[in-house]
Amino acid sequence: MPSSLRLSLAIALGLASSVSLAADRPAGKAQLGDFGVDLSARDLSVKPGDDFNSYVSGAWLKTYELKDYETSYGSFNQLRDRSEEQVHGLIEDLQGRTDLASGSNGQKVRDYYASYMGRTARDAAGIAPLQPVLKRIAAIDSKAALIAAFANSDLDASASPVRLGVDLDRKNPDQHLVSLGVGGLGLPDKDYYLNPDARFVAIRSAYVEHIQRMLGFAGAANKGDGKARAEKVLALETALAKPQWDRAKRRDRDKTYNVATFAQLQQQFPSYDWTAHLKAQEMPQPDRVNVITPDAVQPVLDVIAATPLPVWRDYLAFHAIDGNAELLSRAIDDASFQFNGKVLGGQKAQKDDWKRAVAMVGAKEGLGDAVGELYVARYFKPESKAAMDKLVENLRAALRQNIQKLDWMGEDTKAEAYRKLSTFRPKIGYPQKWTDYSSVTIAADDLVGNAIAMRRFDRADENRRVGQKTDRDEWRMTPQTVNAYYNSTFNEIVFPAAILQPPFFDVNADPAVNYGGIGAVIGHEMGHGFDDQGSKSDSAGVQRNWWTDADRARFDQRTKALGAQYDAYCPLQGQCVNGALTMGENIGDLGGISMAYTAYRLSLGGKPAPVIDGLTGDQRFFLAFGQIWKGKYRDESLLTLIKTNPHSPGMYRANGPVRNFDPWYKAFDVKPGDALYLAPEQRVRIW
Repeated sequence: MPSSLRLSLAIALGLASSVSLAADRPAGKAQLGDFGVDLSARDLSVKPGDDFNSYVSGAWLKTYELKDYETSYGSFNQLRDRSEEQVHGLIEDLQGRTDLASGSNGQKVRDYYASYMGRTARDAAGIAPLQPVLKRIAAIDSKAALIAAFANSDLDASASPVRLGVDLDRKNPDQHLVSLGVGGLGLPDKDYYLNPDARFVAIRSAYVEHIQRMLGFAGAANKGDGKARAEKVLALETALAKPQWDRAKRRDRDKTYNVATFAQLQQQFPSYDWTAHLKAQEMPQPDRVNVITPDAVQPVLDVIAATPLPVWRDYLAFHAIDGNAELLSRAIDDASFQFNGKVLGGQKAQKDDWKRAVAMVGAKEGLGDAVGELYVARYFKPESKAAMDKLVENLRAALRQNIQKLDWMGEDTKAEAYRKLSTFRPKIGYPQKWTDYSSVTIAADDLVGNAIAMRRFDRADENRRVGQKTDRDEWRMTPQTVNAYYNSTFNEIVFPAAILQPPFFDVNADPAVNYGGIGAVIGHEMGHGFDDQGSKSDSAGVQRNWWTDADRARFDQRTKALGAQYDAYCPLQGQCVNGALTMGENIGDLGGISMAYTAYRLSLGGKPAPVIDGLTGDQRFFLAFGQIWKGKYRDESLLTLIKTNPHSPGMYRANGPVRNFDPWYKAFDVKPGDALYLAPEQRVRIW
């Protein structure tokens, strides 16, 4: 799958098993606690109404010590660790096997992993495997050569201020659409270049040192002007950052759909040779191009024209070395880690090589489907898909009931909403067709060559889409990925095989726990079809306005109030959550808990839920919801998260939705004066 396909990716989840949907408590033993919740993680000195996250997970937060390589850790990471260990076992089973046919998926997975783990050879090679790339960059002597370097930055793992990629056409879901974007930044966000806060000033200073250090591997240190050259690279990236849209604005689908013919693109921006860029990228010339952020393009092109070639050569060389550092010697890898790991992430040590090797080989941009096929064969039970199908239908029915009861939406808009809900397509477990890697050659002694081979494969896969119809059976994630997503253009919700394990789901857990966990997650993904941006696409996935003006105005009024709540959450001094950037995920969380609660109450069939360990069914439901968001962060990681991530930090994903949800107040006797208390008229009700 080309990396340029932009999707609404949501929550990290867990592993396959069978599902109990009955309201009666299962007879088996839950993996967490007596009924599916780890009650030992609670801090009973905290009132639920003051800080529900700490009430549910406070004891764990006080006692868990982040490992040196961790930037954060929580429920999601626990699940990822399990998937990682399972995949590691699968790959280790292939090591040493001599019966694998040359060119088979097994041989490729075995040898890609082996090439990563060959540290002795990598250390001996040093920068040498990257020299062909660096020589091409050093030879750039013209604007034409610079454009070619930009076009090939994807193969070199370098950077480019101009990107042409292939997306889904949001107004014609059966077609692909070439998109033009601008970027080229080495820091996580434009704010890192422009914010005067002392945190960012220190990061920029460390970044200059980092650029100088990495250029040293290309020989810059021998010329004695390394720092000055590094400062020019920072100045270049700062100039590129200034005109770029902030992340919240880039979420607006109405503003980022600006389709022109290729001829119009050339006429509008004549200072750049688009034909030469396409040729170097080996991309067929498209009939149409979507200019994602139109008023940012010309200022970036002006920076390209005004910047001397020696600065561009340093910029490209720096990013090529930094982008490939993990593939090179320990010295280069560790030098990159000094900034990317320690300064930006707060890590104290790198992950073990086997963890990093598993991540590279098993990623979508690696041999993800080859690993996924092995994973499904060993770990995914057929009954899991049937069980997930049933859960999805339960949540679909719950959302329909919730829509019926909305007092702010008129009947005409509701009719369209029902149509969209009925056409949601759930995709569970794994794709119907696996990726064909037969064109890729992988060698056990050439890690850089293997990585470039996979990049070439991805590029060819992207380029073949130009002018072609879309494939609705395609998946954007591997089966072993602990995640899920909603794709508005196909109106689909997708749950990879690694999706059902505690704390999200446990066959032997109390049903209230499963609805509060995996039920809320399914509801969250459905909710993306009705969040502030997903709601701009109709039942066929076409981006259009299917709302009445009055209904959209009432919806916007509610989302604005929700955004204001999240704007007030400040995990670091002077650094707060961006309610506009996180809006879609916050709506998803709030809608998810509402749908899951409705589904849970329906599952009781009018009967009272049993009391277990002194806890009512509703209390267990909310405890299950709260425990999936437990998480501990390093400050550096938290800063990056709130500046770049469309998800709010975990503590606000636990506290934010419940304080807007009436049944939570009743379940835990939350009263005025409690820190999370909102008066009924201040509670945001959307879905």
